[in-house]
Amino acid sequence: MTEDRSPAVSENPEGSAEGEEEEKPKSRKNGVYGGVSDELEASMRSGWADTELHGLEPVAQAPYAAERRARLSAAFPGERLVVPAGNLRTRANDTEYAFRAASEYVHLTGNQTEDAVLVGEPVEDGHAFALYLLPRSNRENGEFWLSGQGELWVGRRHSLTESEQLYGLPVRDVRTVAEELAATTVPTRLVRGYDAGLEAALAEQLDAEKDEELKVFLSGLRLVKDEWEIGELRAACDATVLGFTDVVRELDRAVATSERWIEGTFWRRARVEGNDVGYGSIAAAGPHATTLHWVRNDGDVRPGELLLLDAGVETHTLYTADVTRTLPINGRFTPLQRKIYQAVYDAQEAGIAAVKPGNQYLDFHKAAQRVLAARLLEWGLIDNSVYDLEKVLELGLQRRWTLHGTGHMLGLDVHDCAHARREDYVDAVLEPGMVLTVEPGLYFQADDLTVPEEYRGIGVRIEDDILVTADGHENLSAALPREADEVEAWMASLTS
Repeated sequence: MTEDRSPAVSENPEGSAEGEEEEKPKSRKNGVYGGVSDELEASMRSGWADTELHGLEPVAQAPYAAERRARLSAAFPGERLVVPAGNLRTRANDTEYAFRAASEYVHLTGNQTEDAVLVGEPVEDGHAFALYLLPRSNRENGEFWLSGQGELWVGRRHSLTESEQLYGLPVRDVRTVAEELAATTVPTRLVRGYDAGLEAALAEQLDAEKDEELKVFLSGLRLVKDEWEIGELRAACDATVLGFTDVVRELDRAVATSERWIEGTFWRRARVEGNDVGYGSIAAAGPHATTLHWVRNDGDVRPGELLLLDAGVETHTLYTADVTRTLPINGRFTPLQRKIYQAVYDAQEAGIAAVKPGNQYLDFHKAAQRVLAARLLEWGLIDNSVYDLEKVLELGLQRRWTLHGTGHMLGLDVHDCAHARREDYVDAVLEPGMVLTVEPGLYFQADDLTVPEEYRGIGVRIEDDILVTADGHENLSAALPREADEVEAWMASLTS
């Protein structure tokens, strides 16, 4: 594993066994003002209440995670399976980025702590799974208050016993995991890219191709959401609706400042209602709306132009919404803005209608692109004396202005299941429980000389999160208005 910030000590509150010396952790914070006196050290060792929690209820996703582990076990009999959560990453000097556990790990455990590892040891009837986590900070040797990741600095973590109650798995000290796994030679697969130290420790047991097969399987395991996951995505969409509502209420403040006000307004709601935003919010005003991933959010917000807001709340359990609305900053579309907006709305309607079980995944993309290509021909932006609709679609000529695919799977990742096999995702048939975005757009770059000047700098995207149901689909983000007149009326109700 990567460098351990905690000393190799026992969870035993009484300290080490007799005769065993413990290394005193080096503080990255206390050294500024000099050393630690023996008296202070003695004081910090004692006088602390027992805070062990008893009778904890399992986390809500525990039974669902157990079902997912069973499917994983059935896919790889006789092999050890190792799925790390990942480690903290340095942002600058002695500060770290906020930790976000690996989606594969979260999906299989419900746990979100750094440095953790899920291990499935092969047994006769499948796998015996165990969680490896950091125990409580040791107070006897000072790790509690001297280590930069001690609980005095970063907050209490669950004991190993508490974690067993929460996650329904045996829980062991993660500081022993690399040594334990390296000590026995067993066919082993590991999800790479999250824990370089663990990869190095197990290097002689690993095969890159087999490890990639494990990652692909775990990505595909998330394609069909269970009822608990669907509930989390509903909650994410509901919170996202509140965030968009906040933004509209504060649009006048954004006009007086910048796109940053919009980004901050949505982020505040995300933090209040959930864990965070699921991805960098795109608060693109005016010509910035034609840049697909505009996350600088430092531009002016001007009445008469459009705001393209692409943002999603991530729940406490790390499921994210992904919603886009394009809004007239002064509350009213101009005739040209409305014409372009209507084309994108009609394309999205066609795409959403194609989302139903039994249809090919790509049907919604093809339906939306057909509508947009037809409008571009109708407006004369593609020469209709040379090309008909079928030829435009065959050559992809509309893509100069539509730019991107019309959607993607959604879940723990904003672009969920990205490593799944093509035949299980892009070339697959839709099934109930799949959740995907439908997000067509038209983008006329400010320097695009192939379109009339009045089009230049206009970008429109509309995006919703769609659940495939047994008999069709459900729009999880339908509470946000989409049709142009409804958007104007909604904005007026919030700003008048």
